[in-house]
Amino acid sequence: MPDSIKINVSNANFYYGNHQALYDVSAKIRARYVTALIGPSGCGKSTFLRSLNRMNDLITGARLEGKVELDGESVYSDQMDVIHLRRRVGMIFQKSNPFPMSIYDNVAYGVRVNGLAKKRVQLDAIVEKTLRAAALWDEVKDRLHRSAMSLSGGQQQRLCIARALAVEPEVLLMDEPASALDPISTAKIEELIYNLKQDYTIIVVTHNMQQAARVSDETGFFLTGRLVEFSETKKLFTAPANRETEDYITGRFG
Repeated sequence: MPDSIKINVSNANFYYGNHQALYDVSAKIRARYVTALIGPSGCGKSTFLRSLNRMNDLITGARLEGKVELDGESVYSDQMDVIHLRRRVGMIFQKSNPFPMSIYDNVAYGVRVNGLAKKRVQLDAIVEKTLRAAALWDEVKDRLHRSAMSLSGGQQQRLCIARALAVEPEVLLMDEPASALDPISTAKIEELIYNLKQDYTIIVVTHNMQQAARVSDETGFFLTGRLVEFSETKKLFTAPANRETEDYITGRFG
């Protein structure tokens, strides 16, 4: 398994106006690993996740001090094309958000906007490839031109993953991707995450510690805006180095 660093975060402090949400966070995210972020609600996990592709830029008064690098390039530099950044670093949200259009057009949308297919046959191939990658093709191949809203919740979430994959990202950020799903759909998302890491760097925010233990290679534990511990998942769950981590994973608080 490759162990090159895909994203390097150094001394990141994040503010929403006068409110500080992250304190001096440093982490090295390895390429083609699944990294899980755990911790109680409001501890900074999602803020950290959204800071990696500058989704927080959309919030008035939000700002980051410190360094976030993607392949050694500063994410917050004035030269960074934010639209291109978000294509390279895709986001899957907690609640599936398919566009009110057909299954096919959902997947094709970003491809068309970014001019990634010159001909219809190329577009068809990309749609099929990404729906297969999202483990959805066999379920929808006979109804591609029906509304995406006709899909179940779990299928909609996999469609959103396919939509993100269609523009050829390098990193996938997943914010509680299975929290609204039933156990069978959750299992499919977890299996999908496991399969996708062959080609993508994946960072998953989850409240479900069993899920973090099942799907991730490395785990970070956040508490009150600080990254308390970051290590190999098995080590963090079986022999945490920090008392606060141990208290959280054993259910003493949080």
